[in-house]
Amino acid sequence: MNKLSKDEIEKRLLNFPDWDYYDHAIHAEFEFDNFKDCFSAMSRIAFECEALNHHPDWSNVYNVLTISLTTHSANGVTEKDFKLAKAIEAIVEPEED
Repeated sequence: MNKLSKDEIEKRLLNFPDWDYYDHAIHAEFEFDNFKDCFSAMSRIAFECEALNHHPDWSNVYNVLTISLTTHSANGVTEKDFKLAKAIEAIVEPEED
């Protein structure tokens, strides 16, 4: 998997307003109503991570989930990170009909 340039990353981030790029990774923070909702989202995200064989650096404090995505083998952000970010977005902010 090829590492994306800073320009490519910033262009792709236009479709991910909750995410920022710094320290060779894309980062987001999501706040939920309570711990249970946050942990539930983390569990659903975990299944996506396994399906994509790509795992985030993340932490949870009560109702806040902080996520960093980078492809360690490429030493930076790749298409794999944006694929997982898209899956995460669908879980934490599902589209309303």
